Amino acid sequence: MGAEANGSFNFLIYGRTGWIGGLLGKLCESQGISYTYGSGRLQDRQSIVADIETVKPSHVFNAAGVTGRPNVDWCESHKVETIRTNVAGTLTLADICREKGLVLINYATGCIFEYDSGHTLGSGIGFKEEDTPNFTGSFYSKTKAMVEELLKNYENVCTLRVRMPISSDLSNPRNFITKIARYEKVVDIPNSMTILDELLPISIEMAKRNLTGIYNFTNPGVVSHNEILEMYREYIDPSFTWKNFTLEEQAKVIVAPRSNNELDATKLKTEFPEMMSIKESLIKFVFEPNKKA
Repeated sequence: MGAEANGSFNFLIYGRTGWIGGLLGKLCESQGISYTYGSGRLQDRQSIVADIETVKPSHVFNAAGVTGRPNVDWCESHKVETIRTNVAGTLTLADICREKGLVLINYATGCIFEYDSGHTLGSGIGFKEEDTPNFTGSFYSKTKAMVEELLKNYENVCTLRVRMPISSDLSNPRNFITKIARYEKVVDIPNSMTILDELLPISIEMAKRNLTGIYNFTNPGVVSHNEILEMYREYIDPSFTWKNFTLEEQAKVIVAPRSNNELDATKLKTEFPEMMSIKESLIKFVFEPNKKA
């Protein structure tokens, strides 16, 4: 669709103060798509209904939710707050959108899987959209897996499984690259990840195509912590150094275990053949634009 067709779209976006929500607004702006940020609280049904009646959106985007500050360990000690937003809130929004005949693009997580005997590290065999989540190590992931299962019953919802999101904004503390660059020690495990600069525009296109169902929303392939930090040293800071530690050592400094996995991105790649592999995308969208002379 050309830019002239964008006038027929009107997006209602939840998560104005969040990282992805903020980026979505900027993208709509640059594409000339009319958008409004929802003011209602997700778990407050009437406030959401009021937003929809006021805005009369063509599509709704959910980038709201709690991941915890500074990280998902927060959810372990704030379980009711986590349920209120991530479970009750998300289901309420999906339910209202279904009543109103609206497609909901729901930014979810792929951190509901971990490498297992059928999907071993380094095998290149990733978890598919229809696979049953096998990672419940953190309360955050446990609730996200429950919600994903329930949302399968809503034919109006497009669930995007985001993982370890990365953007070209290396000053952002939520950026996976920025996080691991600032850690005292990092593990080194290949993972599927999401390059937002490339994939968020794709999610807007998915809304325009009215795609629904679950999508592994990651770039094809995997990249490890050390591979990213080697690129960081090569492109950004030649004097950068880091220390590794094992999963056993990491377990002593975190409250909840973390998910490590490879997701099979074939379904998304079939819909968007131009999508780049994770390492290509990292170089093109993140490291080249930030390259220090």
